[in-house]
Amino acid sequence: MKRLVLAVLGIVLMLPVLHAENKTKKSTHKHAAAAPVDDKEIHWLTWDEVQTKMKKEPRKVWVDIYTDWCGWCKKMDATTFKNPGLVRYMNEKFYAVRFNAEKQDSIMFLGKMYVIEPQYKTNKLAVDLMRGQMSYPTGIIMEENFQNPQALPGYHPVSEMEMILKFMGENTYRNQKFDEYQKVFKGNWGS
Repeated sequence: MKRLVLAVLGIVLMLPVLHAENKTKKSTHKHAAAAPVDDKEIHWLTWDEVQTKMKKEPRKVWVDIYTDWCGWCKKMDATTFKNPGLVRYMNEKFYAVRFNAEKQDSIMFLGKMYVIEPQYKTNKLAVDLMRGQMSYPTGIIMEENFQNPQALPGYHPVSEMEMILKFMGENTYRNQKFDEYQKVFKGNWGS
């Protein structure tokens, strides 16, 4: 009988502790759902999401312009955009947008509506960002608040992307030319 009473008493005494622990787990889980859980992949945003985030916390923006049929786009997704160092840095310093240039959806960006441009069979926003030089993949890098978009066409391996992202992410571009930076740059993300 004593054992039964002690067991029941033990359970009763442990209930508040178990309840608090469970509540903490639920709270942590809810918080984790709202924020990125890990840095195993780039946190790609939509155009609407990046514009909303920019109002709260301005950052530089990387836009990956691709098409479904582009082999080099797929290679970049499978290699460059999977590098752990690149993923971590991109998520920390940039807002990243994946943009299928041939997707039929209209896009509202900075108060202007963009639709498919029949001449290119491409969204007008992609045409504007690439200045009519249609090449896939093309990375577009912008300063905070979507300023000074620069097109970087073609496939870029990790070593090139590290150099480009750090040149912009560390604001080195403000006081040094890229060709000078390139001569002294030492990457550490691997290939």
